[in-house]
Formats: sequence, C-alpha cells, structure tokens
Amino acid sequence: MSDVTQILDAIQKGDPTAAQELLPLVYEELRRLARAKMAQQPPGQTLQGTALVHEAWLRLSGSGHQHWEGRAHFFAAAAEAMRHILVDRARRKQRAKHGGGQPPADVNEVEIAANADDDKLLMVHEALEKLVLEDPIRAEVVKLHFFVGLTHAETAEVLRLSEKTVRRHWNFARVWLYQAIRESGPPG
Repeated sequence: MSDVTQILDAIQKGDPTAAQELLPLVYEELRRLARAKMAQQPPGQTLQGTALVHEAWLRLSGSGHQHWEGRAHFFAAAAEAMRHILVDRARRKQRAKHGGGQPPADVNEVEIAANADDDKLLMVHEALEKLVLEDPIRAEVVKLHFFVGLTHAETAEVLRLSEKTVRRHWNFARVWLYQAIRESGPPG
C-alpha cells in the first residue's frame, strides 16, 4: 500500500494524473469493504456495494480540495463518505413521500412494519456526532468498524494503532453509544 501513499503525495503536489492512478489501487479494497457493509443491511436493499463505492469515490474525488495525508487518512475519508451516503439514504427512506420507513408492500400482503435498521443507523449516526466531539479517535474506530465494516485488525492498520487498542476503543464506544442512544430516545 505504499503505492497509495506515494500517489496521495503526488495528488497533494498537483499531479493531474495521480487521481486516475489511485482508483485502480484502492477500488478492490473499497469494494470489499462496501460488500461487507452491505451484507449487514436487511434484505431487499436497492443500494448495492458497488454503487456505494462509486458514490463514495465521487464524493471523495469530486471535492475540489483533495488533501489526504496518507493511506489512513484516505480510508478514514472513504469511511466518512460511506457513512454519510448510508445515513442520507436512511433519512430519505424515512420521509413520508418515500414510505416513511415502511417496507414496500405487496398488494397481496397488507403487512406494514417499520424498518428498524434505518432507525438504528440514524440513532448511531446522531450519537456518533456527539462522540466525535468528545473522543475523535474512538469515533473513527466506530466509523471504520460499524459503517465500513473493517475488522479490528484492518481498523488498527488504517489508524496505525494496535489491534488491542482498537478493541478497547470499540468496546468503550459501543457502551458510550448505547447510553447516548438510550438517553436521546428515537430519532426525530
């Protein structure tokens, strides 16, 4: 992955071809991460892992000021982009004109139930916004593990921490987020 760091450096120096060289190097890893995240979603999703990667890439490369300080920073930015895409999608699905969080109904089956997974995603997102202010490192662990689907080992590599430290941060953050969600109630 040192090639990624070198290309990121070239992007910072204004090399116009560097961004084109970056995508092939990180694309498969981003797809693997997106597939893992999408596998955690409930069945019947319209968003596919490849679409998540493409939209995240467009957000990352579309911003006029690409300033990544290395591989870890790039993947943290990708995790943030994927998180925002999933949260935006969950919010859109919960709007009344998009069914207000209700699953698509088959005319033959008139059974309506709220999609708890979108609620959970929004509650975690709102609690995570508070955690970022209190403990940015633990918030990054949550973003990479929960929203992108990285393992503890992969998160440790991206954040340049030991796996043991990542596990401690994850365990602390889970309890912290649970308490924050419980105190705030359902998303509004």
